[in-house]
Amino acid sequence: MYFAVLFILVLIPYNVKAEIVDVNGGIKNEYTYEEVVFITGRPIIFTGTSKNVKVEEKESKGKLTETIKLTLIGPSNEKLTRSFTYVSEVTNYDGIGQSTANGEVTKYSEKIVMGGVTYTLSDYQLSKGNVTDKRPASDYFSGNALSRKTFTTTATKTQPSQTIVVNIDSRNVGYQNFWGGTETRISEYEYIYPNGTIGTVKNRASATKSRTLNYEENAASLGSFDGGYAVISTANAISEYTYDLPSKSGSIDLKSEYMPRVERLIVPKFRDLSAHWAKDEIEKLYSLGILDDPSNFFSPNTPMRRYDFAVALGKAVDLRVLEDTKKKSTTSIFKDVKRTAKDYNYLVSAVEKGVINGTAPKTFNPQGSLTREQAATILIRALGLENKAPDPGYKTRYKDDAKISDYARDAIYVAGELGLMTGDAAGKFNPKAHLSRSQASAILVRFLEYLENDLKQNYRDDILFFE
Repeated sequence: MYFAVLFILVLIPYNVKAEIVDVNGGIKNEYTYEEVVFITGRPIIFTGTSKNVKVEEKESKGKLTETIKLTLIGPSNEKLTRSFTYVSEVTNYDGIGQSTANGEVTKYSEKIVMGGVTYTLSDYQLSKGNVTDKRPASDYFSGNALSRKTFTTTATKTQPSQTIVVNIDSRNVGYQNFWGGTETRISEYEYIYPNGTIGTVKNRASATKSRTLNYEENAASLGSFDGGYAVISTANAISEYTYDLPSKSGSIDLKSEYMPRVERLIVPKFRDLSAHWAKDEIEKLYSLGILDDPSNFFSPNTPMRRYDFAVALGKAVDLRVLEDTKKKSTTSIFKDVKRTAKDYNYLVSAVEKGVINGTAPKTFNPQGSLTREQAATILIRALGLENKAPDPGYKTRYKDDAKISDYARDAIYVAGELGLMTGDAAGKFNPKAHLSRSQASAILVRFLEYLENDLKQNYRDDILFFE
């Protein structure tokens, strides 16, 4: 079932997504591109097909080069042509798992022809920076850009050359992981027109992609299985312009949808889950290849082993180890785990990325039962959100707070805030209690739902509607 995860990864490449292009609030999918231009003092929507818009990104020798080329047409045959090249210096801070990219525009060309007037970009100043925090389960990034665009018109017999200046302040946040990604950008524009009047525009744009699991019923009642799961990959982008111009105010909304993709998964057939409360969660994980067992019996009430949970989490977030033979060790990282153990590299990667530790410097206790506080710690370390806990010295909400190990306190607090793990009906967390295989499965599915849905809501809805 390991190959099921690989199958999804190959058929749904990460760069297949709706996009926000540049700081202009334009959005695209595989067919069209749209953006709104306010250079004349009124809004004009320009559009183009995918053939007219090329966005490329290359990284080499510590430099990130982004190239944007497009040709767009307005509703009355207005024409916009643009060609920009941005170059950023990329610095990796491997010790803390972060990178920065700081750059500027190195080449630019833009012309807008409308109403017999040609607006030419005579000067373009831009400075932008971005920081990415690379956590095992998800990368988080944030950036901002400041720019000034100066357009001039060609003088005619009746009209001297004129100058329009556009000042732009833009900031963006986002994340990306195996299950999805969202980028939200908010840009504020100040248009200074030739007669000295000023117009303002605020643009909120967001692009997102996600993979979700849907259960599909088998319409044939005599089939060998009742139904199975499918991964539905979707992507879309939205852009809202709110403008206050010298002669007009209002708003314009754009939306772009990407064609969904469907991938059917294998159907597990367990003999001991027909009436079990965690049947759906367990079958989801097996369909995805996150759990793997050739037996027809899942044994849902037996304890979850530490090794199995570490591997399952690694597969859930696509935590991979590069196949570099030069870096391969000839000895195991733990005395009690053989290098030939199934899915050994997932454990190595989880340890190297700080997601899970051994029970001692040289031992892992792979067959040992997983406790609730261990599970919470692994999940929150994978997300990189330990710092979301209060300053040391606090107490959690649970009645058995005193029983929580010091190493797990922050993780248990954050897991409760995120809804990944909560206490029982009596208000206790039971940190030392062992998780059953069914309980661990339910927690892993909730973890996937967080990566699929909760992050998207926080990085799109919470910003666009409450910012």
